[in-house]
Amino acid sequence: MNETLTEIYELLYDRFGPQHWWPGETQFEIMVGAILTQNTSWTNVEKAIANLKSAGLLTPEKLYETDTAKLARLIRPAGYFNIKTKRLKNFLAWLFNGYAGRLANLETVSTDRLREELLAVNGIGRETADSILLYALDREIFVVDAYTARMAVRHRLIDPDADYEQIRDLFQSNLPPDRQLFNEYHALLVRLGKEFCRPSPRCLPSNAVVGGTGCPLEKLPHTIHSDY
Repeated sequence: MNETLTEIYELLYDRFGPQHWWPGETQFEIMVGAILTQNTSWTNVEKAIANLKSAGLLTPEKLYETDTAKLARLIRPAGYFNIKTKRLKNFLAWLFNGYAGRLANLETVSTDRLREELLAVNGIGRETADSILLYALDREIFVVDAYTARMAVRHRLIDPDADYEQIRDLFQSNLPPDRQLFNEYHALLVRLGKEFCRPSPRCLPSNAVVGGTGCPLEKLPHTIHSDY
């Protein structure tokens, strides 16, 4: 399995090149982006983050002190803004109650403990928690999303009923524990999912993007499941 996963990575990297993830100027910006990107496009998240920057609020202290109504207005472009305001406030309460609002205080905490604590924050799911750990805190943890699951099932790497933890273990158990590899691999899978491995797949050259070729993984064994 490790050879297959390595081949997939190499095929994707050869086609798409480095993806330069995660976009963000600071650790905290990446954390906020990970929470805001739930159920919306990154373009919308960028607008919300731009609003926070323009208001001078994109620091833990400033955002913690901002009232919920104002925060909701600023992040409105990200959609579900009332729900996401509560999630951000819940995350900030965890950060300030447990770590005095200082990201530096997270550095000595084990990845397993941080993950457990993040998952206990209301509104923080596994993908969001792992994105924070990998992209903001540089922890060796593989992020799984719908694109990852779809590719893994279609290329017969895992059963269709596999859950998040099983898919994460598939990658982490068969790849070197390399933060940069996990970072790039996840980003490449997102690129694959957006361009080819869609709910209605574009696997073959006849369905390829204009001016391009078929799916980078088209030579690998695969099957199409309608529920993915």
